Amino acid sequence: MTELGLIAIGAGLAIGLSALATGLAQAKIGAAAIGAILEKPESFGTVLILLVIPETIVIFGFTIAILILFTAK
Repeated sequence: MTELGLIAIGAGLAIGLSALATGLAQAKIGAAAIGAILEKPESFGTVLILLVIPETIVIFGFTIAILILFTAK
C-alpha cells in the first residue's frame, strides 16, 4: 500500500468514525428530547441546543481529516 493510500484511509476513518459517533449520540438524545418536549413544550429551545451539540464531533472529525490530507507528505 502506498503512503498516499494510507493517508486517505486515515482521513476517511477520521470523518467516518466521528460521523458514526455523532449518529449514535443523536439517536439517544433525540429519543429523550421527544419525551421532554411532550412533557414540557417550553423546553424546545434547550432540547434543540442539546441536539446540535453532537454535530461538533463531525466538525472536529472533518477538521482532522483536512489536516491529515493537507499536512501529511
